[in-house]
Amino acid sequence: MTGDDTIEDAEPTDRTPPPEACRLLRTTARLLLAGYAVLLAWLVLRPNAVNWTYPANLTPLASVDRALALGGYAGARQLAAGILPLAPFGVLLPIAVGRLRTPVLPSFLRTVGGAALLATGLEILKSWTPGHVLNVDDIILGTAGAAVCHLLMVPAARALLRLRARRRRTAGAAAVPHHRTYELASAAPLGRLTAPGSPTVR
Repeated sequence: MTGDDTIEDAEPTDRTPPPEACRLLRTTARLLLAGYAVLLAWLVLRPNAVNWTYPANLTPLASVDRALALGGYAGARQLAAGILPLAPFGVLLPIAVGRLRTPVLPSFLRTVGGAALLATGLEILKSWTPGHVLNVDDIILGTAGAAVCHLLMVPAARALLRLRARRRRTAGAAAVPHHRTYELASAAPLGRLTAPGSPTVR
């Protein structure tokens, strides 16, 4: 067996480069991640002209209790305002910087850590913006939103992409003509190709 045969017959490993569809998906996720980060920073950090705001909240879940006590549409709106802004990062971040075969737990921990750092940075910058105050619950809710969105979508999406890549490799291997078998048969001695007991042509 030659060196070329060894390369062609090797099974794909976890470090095999992703197919073109995965590269395109990763590039698209990076563009969307950058665009959404700019949009979120503009929405969060722009000055807000208001006559009165709540005082700064440094007690975890205090504003969550207030929203639950308020109830109805107004309470749900306050909770959604804390959960939804960072939820897209739970999907875009692992696709943009992760690998196709990354284990679930390390990917989840990296995503949650990145979302927590981002939420903390935005909250600190927001406290310096006119019309905004520091609220520790925005960090908690934003991180929770990214974590839930990650668990709901990323493992299933990666499993689907791995399945498609496996099917593509199987289909490509089945489509390759078996020219190597014909070459070996033509190169074999004539005596080995004849049936046992039959006369050999010299």
